[in-house]
Amino acid sequence: MTSSDGRSPKPRRRLFWLAAFILVLFALYSGGWFYLAGRVKTEAERAVVELGGKGIKADCANLTVSGYPLSFAVSCDSLAYQDDAKNVAASIGDFNAVAQITQPLSPVADLRGPLRTVSPGMPPLWLDWDKLNATVKLSWPLPRRISLQAEGLSGQTDPVDDTDPMQLFSAGKATGQLQPNGQDVVYAGSFEDLKIDAGAIGGRELPELDGEGEATVKNGVALISAPPKSLRGQSVDIAKLDLSSGTARVSLSGPISIDADGLIDANLTIKLKDPKAVAAILAGAIPEHKSEIEQGFAGLAMLGNEPSMPLKIVKGKASLGFIPLGKIKPVD
Repeated sequence: MTSSDGRSPKPRRRLFWLAAFILVLFALYSGGWFYLAGRVKTEAERAVVELGGKGIKADCANLTVSGYPLSFAVSCDSLAYQDDAKNVAASIGDFNAVAQITQPLSPVADLRGPLRTVSPGMPPLWLDWDKLNATVKLSWPLPRRISLQAEGLSGQTDPVDDTDPMQLFSAGKATGQLQPNGQDVVYAGSFEDLKIDAGAIGGRELPELDGEGEATVKNGVALISAPPKSLRGQSVDIAKLDLSSGTARVSLSGPISIDADGLIDANLTIKLKDPKAVAAILAGAIPEHKSEIEQGFAGLAMLGNEPSMPLKIVKGKASLGFIPLGKIKPVD
C-alpha cells in the first residue's frame, strides 16, 4: 500500500463530518423556524383573546407565516382594532412584514390602505397612499429605530352618515423616524408637495409646502408606554422645523415646555428667508390681517433677506424680540 492510499480515508472522514455538521445546523434552524412560526400564531391568538376579555376587538385576518427557509414573513389580509369604551378604532388593509435570514432584526413591512381611524375629539379619518413601507431595527427592550416612508399620501374625513367626505390634504412624499435616546425619543420627518385643501382651513388658501424637522420629546419612552391624558408637564426640544414654498422659508428651533398649570414656556429662534415672499403667503392665508402682515414684514425685510429673531414665551406671555405679542391661553 502506498503512502497516498493510507492518507485517502482522512479527507473523506472530514467531508463526512462537515456534511453531518451542516445537516445538524440545518435541522436546528428548521426546527427553530417552525417553532417561531407556531409561536407567532399562538401569541397573536392569545393577544386577541386577552383584548377581547377587556372589551377590545382586535383582528389580524388570515394570519399567515411563510418564507421558509430564506426569510420569515408574517402577513394579514387586514388589521383592525376597536375599543368602544375609549371610542378608539383603527383598521388597515393588507399587512406584510418580512425579515431576511441575513438581517433577522431588521424586518421591513408593507402596508396597504386605507387607514380608517376614530378617536375622541376628532372626526373619523380616511388616510390612503400609493406606497407605505415601515422599517424596524429591533433591540431590547425597545426598537433602536422605527422608520416610515410614504408616497402619494392623502387624507379626508370619513363620515359615518350619508354626508360627503371632506378632502383634507395630499402629499407627494412623507417620511418619519422615531429613535430612543436614553429616556427621550427623537423624531425626525419630512414631507414634499403638501397641499392643504382650502375647505379644511375655513376657505383659506395656502401654496404647496415642503417641510422637514427634528425634535426630542423629553421622557418620550415613558410617554409611549403610558400615553398621557394631558400635555401639561411635557416638554420638547426642537432642533429644527422648516417650512418652505418656492423662495419663502420659515425656520424654528428651541425648547418648549408646558407647566402643571398649562402655561407655555419657550425660548425659540425664528429665521426667515425672503421675508416678502413669506409675507405674501401669510397675507393670502390671513387676508383679514393683510395690512398688518405687510407692514410688519416690510420692517423685517430691512434686516436683510434672511433675518433672525428670538421668540420668547414666559408663562404664556409671548414676545417677538422687543414686540409683545399677547398671552397664550393655558393648554389642556
